[in-house]
Amino acid sequence: MDFSSVMASPSYDKAAETYKKAVAAAATMTAYTVLARSMARELFRNELRAAARWAASVARGRLLPRPKARRTKTIFIPRFAAADGASHGHHGGESSLYSDARAYLATRIGPCAMAQFCLTNAGARQRLVVSMVPGDSTTDVFEGVEFTWTLTTSQTSGGRGRGDASNSVPDSLALRFDAEQMKLALGRYVPFILAETEAARRQERALKIFMNTGFAWEGFKHHHPSTFDTVAMDPALRRLVVDDLDRFLARRDHYQRIGKAWKRGYLLHGPPGTGKSSLVAAMANYLRFNLYDLDLSQVYSNLILQKLLMATPNKSILVIEDIDCCFSATSREGAGAQSVEVQTKNGNGNGDCSESSDAATSRTSHRKGLPPQAEQGQGITLSGLLSFIDGLWSTSGEERIIVFTTNYKDRLDPVLLRPGRMDMHIYMGYCCWEAFKTLAKNYFLLDDHPLFPEIQDLLAEVEVTPATVSEMLLRSEDAGVALQGFVEFLQDMKKQGDGKQ
Repeated sequence: MDFSSVMASPSYDKAAETYKKAVAAAATMTAYTVLARSMARELFRNELRAAARWAASVARGRLLPRPKARRTKTIFIPRFAAADGASHGHHGGESSLYSDARAYLATRIGPCAMAQFCLTNAGARQRLVVSMVPGDSTTDVFEGVEFTWTLTTSQTSGGRGRGDASNSVPDSLALRFDAEQMKLALGRYVPFILAETEAARRQERALKIFMNTGFAWEGFKHHHPSTFDTVAMDPALRRLVVDDLDRFLARRDHYQRIGKAWKRGYLLHGPPGTGKSSLVAAMANYLRFNLYDLDLSQVYSNLILQKLLMATPNKSILVIEDIDCCFSATSREGAGAQSVEVQTKNGNGNGDCSESSDAATSRTSHRKGLPPQAEQGQGITLSGLLSFIDGLWSTSGEERIIVFTTNYKDRLDPVLLRPGRMDMHIYMGYCCWEAFKTLAKNYFLLDDHPLFPEIQDLLAEVEVTPATVSEMLLRSEDAGVALQGFVEFLQDMKKQGDGKQ
């Protein structure tokens, strides 16, 4: 039988139909099997995993020790200092630590993240201060460790509940942290807060300048506008002074470790009118230290000098101007010379020491109502001043700046110049090109002008003080007119110099 006849037979058709049905049934069973397996995985996967985790936790609990429960510490800082044993009385006044902590937290609180907060103004500049509402908390991070602050409350009469901020007043600050961080909290975090608030308070306070009158200091408000941005001096020298001041402020522990008094001495020297006083004012404004301007012509004995110097507080600048006019240049070089009478500047204020010692003593005694004979043998000694600068009395305070100024450095006693007394000598010279650009910026907000190249060339040949430049620039509010007048002034000075040669 050939193949074509087999394909045409009825039995073949029946067999083919049966085969197709069998294949379809097998495919259907396979699909159901795959679906069932998928459903089983989805339905039982989480349960199986949960069972595995439970079994592992049971095993760990039996084989390993349980972890210790986290312990926290809480420190309360009361708002009011206790007085006469009354811990809740207000007679002792608000605690300085509480005030410092709230001032610090005001710089850390984000108003946008708080549902409610207090807003007040404080300080000399009446700046806005954000603080927590009684009962609220905030978190501060220090060296990677979280510290939680809560402003606790005390109820006033008529309070409706602890959460009612309108009827509760701040009672104390609660500082909560991990118990293991106790050393960090008390050793570094709290001192950091005190240092930060002290620095901020120093920036806010109004500065004063003190003058010596008899046995004491008399203070006045100090509004000198000079800053390191406006003082006319070489930029490299300016940067050197600022860096030295920053390094001094940051080295308290270093001074203590090496056994030296935490003080720094500066000698400002150079011709009159070169900006020595402006630099002193810039230092005071930068450090926010009060100035103590010591006039030695008003001091008639070492005892008075010692009392005045001991009365200068920490974080202050002691200034002795024209030191070359205060002590003789040979004060410690003469045979057996131990006492040096104070000399004074003459009336023209140019720093020349023309008044005799006897006349100065007599004039000072008369001004103070003291008989001249009472001052015999009581002159100030240079050693009396030096004992405060680097002697036994030098450790009576800390974080102090001592500044001497002089127009004639070569007239000073060498003992004043050695390191440890005058640590940094700063020469304030004639106006250079960079100093002139600072003055032009101060007076006219100018960074460039067509006359600048000519002025730069003339300043390289002519010696003129910053004070003289300032005077020339003040003669007109029109920058072009003032600069043209200054050019003509420099040209005249150059001609005069050429004529003398």
